[in-house]
Amino acid sequence: MSRIAVLSDIHGNLAALKAVVADAEGQGCTQFLNLGDILSGPLWPAETADFLMARGWPTIAGNHERQVLTLPPERTGPSDAFARECLSEAHIAWVASLPETLSLPGMLLVHGTPRSDVEHFLETVDPGGIRHATEAEIAERLGDAAVPLTLCGHTHVVRQVRLADGRLVANAGSVGLQAFDDDHLHPYRVENGDPRARYLIVEFGAVTIHTVGYDYEAAAAKAAREGREDWAVALRTGRMTA
Repeated sequence: MSRIAVLSDIHGNLAALKAVVADAEGQGCTQFLNLGDILSGPLWPAETADFLMARGWPTIAGNHERQVLTLPPERTGPSDAFARECLSEAHIAWVASLPETLSLPGMLLVHGTPRSDVEHFLETVDPGGIRHATEAEIAERLGDAAVPLTLCGHTHVVRQVRLADGRLVANAGSVGLQAFDDDHLHPYRVENGDPRARYLIVEFGAVTIHTVGYDYEAAAAKAAREGREDWAVALRTGRMTA
């Protein structure tokens, strides 16, 4: 079995993506998987789409792909709106072609969970914020998926949990954005506290976490030029406030 790099939540951060690909190739990875939330954000959505379309990796859609395609302008957030404005019809057609989930030998690829692209898998959002999910919560979300390894993204929190029955669920974290806030279910924020990109390597069913430095100052400067100082801070620090 070849070494497989698993990427998620690129969010148009081409600088981080290129650094991760170079690192993964240096680690001997010959296959790449992409778990969605690919383009949305005030960075390089069109250029990121071009980079990925040329490579043809197995790729699924995240909630932001769905939102870019389906939400009316009055309900579209600024990150999705920026991406949609930058994308060509060829880019949009590629996004529309992406499946919501993907089954590969021994693996299931999802963005959130098998049943929802916005449900957290290994984390739970409570009124008090976000916390690690319990094994019972994870097992309920996984359902009867009879595969050894399920790969997910969405939360930007890199983590893996092996259930009592041996099934492994692994979150690839985020290539492109290490802090964000949201109000889905309840207001919460994710802050990894480190601007470096994250991804996973899978080999013989084992999963390892990899962290990669890149020119996050260039990404932060691009976000600032687009009027998104919130992203600039998050990209530079891995936190929501400087």
